[in-house]
Amino acid sequence: MPKKLKKAKPTGKIRIIPLGGLGEIGKNMTVIEYEDDMIVVDCGIGFPDDDMPGIDLVIPDFTYLESNRDKLRGVFLTHGHEDHIGAIPYLLRTVNTPVYGTPLTLGIIRNKLEEHILPWNPDLRVVNATDRVKLGAFEVEFIHVNHSIADACALAIRTPLGTLVHTGDFKLDTSPIDGEMMDIVRLGELGREGVLMLLCESTNAERPGHTPSEKKVGASLEYIFSTHEKKRIVIATFSSNVHRVQQIIDTSARHKRKVAITGRSMLNIVQAAQELGYMKIPAGVLVDINDIKRFKPSELTLITTGSQGEPMSALHRMAFSDHAQVTLGPTDVVVLSSSAIPGNEKLVGRVINELSKNEVEVLHDAVVEVHVSGHACQEELKLMQALTKPKYFMPIHGESRHLAANRDLATFMGIKEKNIFLSEIGKVLEIDSDGARFIGTVPAGKVLVDGYGIGDVGNIVLRDRRHLAQDGLIVVVATVDTDEGLLLSGPDIVSRGFVYVREAEELMEESRQIAYDAIMDVLDNNRKVDRMQLKKQVKDDLTKYLYNKTKRKPMILPVIMNV
Repeated sequence: MPKKLKKAKPTGKIRIIPLGGLGEIGKNMTVIEYEDDMIVVDCGIGFPDDDMPGIDLVIPDFTYLESNRDKLRGVFLTHGHEDHIGAIPYLLRTVNTPVYGTPLTLGIIRNKLEEHILPWNPDLRVVNATDRVKLGAFEVEFIHVNHSIADACALAIRTPLGTLVHTGDFKLDTSPIDGEMMDIVRLGELGREGVLMLLCESTNAERPGHTPSEKKVGASLEYIFSTHEKKRIVIATFSSNVHRVQQIIDTSARHKRKVAITGRSMLNIVQAAQELGYMKIPAGVLVDINDIKRFKPSELTLITTGSQGEPMSALHRMAFSDHAQVTLGPTDVVVLSSSAIPGNEKLVGRVINELSKNEVEVLHDAVVEVHVSGHACQEELKLMQALTKPKYFMPIHGESRHLAANRDLATFMGIKEKNIFLSEIGKVLEIDSDGARFIGTVPAGKVLVDGYGIGDVGNIVLRDRRHLAQDGLIVVVATVDTDEGLLLSGPDIVSRGFVYVREAEELMEESRQIAYDAIMDVLDNNRKVDRMQLKKQVKDDLTKYLYNKTKRKPMILPVIMNV
C-alpha cells in the first residue's frame, strides 16, 4: 500500500482585530484578515458618557480600515440595531465597500443613508439566512438566530485555516414571534465539522438561567389592556423591536383600539418592516398622530420612541409638555417596554418622575413584565459553546465584567484557559497552524460626532467643555498700545455661568481691579510688551484671586487687543 501524503498545513495567518464593542456597550466592530483579504463584521455606534457634554454619537476609529481599503472585501452585518449598523454612513464617507445584510437590516440602513451625502452610491447587497458569500479567502454563511429584532444572524466565516463563528447578538427563543427558532441544527453541524474560534456575545453573561421568550411580553400586554380599558395606553419601546411593536398592534386590534405611531425612528422602521413583509397591520387600525383628538382615550394606543429617556425623543417631549400632538394626564397610562441601557438610568428616572407629577400612571419592568432581553443568559451561552465546540474562544460585546463572566463560562465548559482570549479594542490576535497569540495593536478608539463635526472634538475640547460646565467662564476685554505701553480701554469683565453679576457686583469690581493691576504691571515694567505675556499675567492673577475668594476656578479668557 502506498503511503498517504500528509496534507500541507496552510501557511497563512488569521488576524482578528476588534475596533469596538470590548470593554464598552455598543460600537460593535470586528476586523478579520487572512493575508491580503479583510472583512469587517458590524459597524455600530456607541452613546456618549456623562463626561462628553454636547456629543451626539460615538463611532469607531476607522484609521486602520482607511489605510487598508485595498484589502477590504466587504462589511457583514449581523442585525439592524444601532450599536451594530449606526456607523455605516460614517464609514462609507471614506471607504467604498460592499455591505451585506438581511432585508430588514439593509432596509433600516437605506432610510439612514438618506440623511447623509456620500461621494458614491452605496453598494448594499441583500442576503438571507443560509446564504453564503465568497470574498477573497473568506466564505461567509448567514445563520438564523433569535434576537429582539427580526432578521438577526450569526456568521460562520470559513478561512483556509478553519471556521470562525461570530454569534452577533442572540438568544434561544423556543416560541419566537416569527415562528422560527435559532438554527441550532446548523450550529451543531458546524461544531461537528470543526470550529477554530467562537467569538461570542457577552451582554448577559452574568445572568444565570435562560432569557424568557418574547411571547411573555404578549401576556403582560394583554393584562395591561384588560385592566386599563378606560385609559389611553402609551407604550414606549425600542423602534427596532419589530416583534414587540407587532404584538402591541395585535393586542390593540383585539381590544378595538386604533394605533398612532410617533417618533421618527419608530415611523421609519415600521414603514420598512411593513414594506418588507415583517409586520402585518390589520386594515383600519393605524391612524395618523394628527388625528388622535377624534378618538376617546379608551379607543387609542400610542406607540412611541423614548424608552431610554432620550431628551429629544417623543416620550420625553410628551412628559415635559413639549409634544405638538400629545398632552399626557390622568387619563393616560405610560408603559416603558424596555430596560434602561447602562448609563441611561437617570434619564429614564427623570421621565418617570415628570410623568408622575402630571398624575400619569407609569408601568415598567419593575412593576409588570413588559420587557424581556434579546441577549443570551448563561445557559444559552453554554449551549452555543456546546454546539460549536470551538478550539479557541473570544468573548465580545460587553463591558470588562461581562467579558470576564463569559470567559469563566468557557472555562467551566472545558475550553483550555490558554485558548481563551480576552481582548481589547485595537489588540491584534493572530492565529496560524502553530497556535494563537496577541502580537500588537492597531490604531483604535473613540471618534466623537457633534452635529456635522466628526472627530473634531477631542480630549482638549471635552476638557474645556467640562471646565465650563463645572465653573463657568470669565472674559476679560482690554485694548492696549504695546508700543507706547498704554492701556487705552478696559479692562471689562464678562461672566457666564460663574456668578450672577447683579448679585456679585463687589466681586466683579474687585476682579476688574485685579485685571487692571496685572495689565499695568506688565506695561510699566517692560520696554517691549508681549500680548501673550499680558494674557498670562491677567489669567494667573485673576485665577489666584477668584480661587481664594470662591474656591472655584472658572475658565478665564483674556481678550487683549493691540492698537
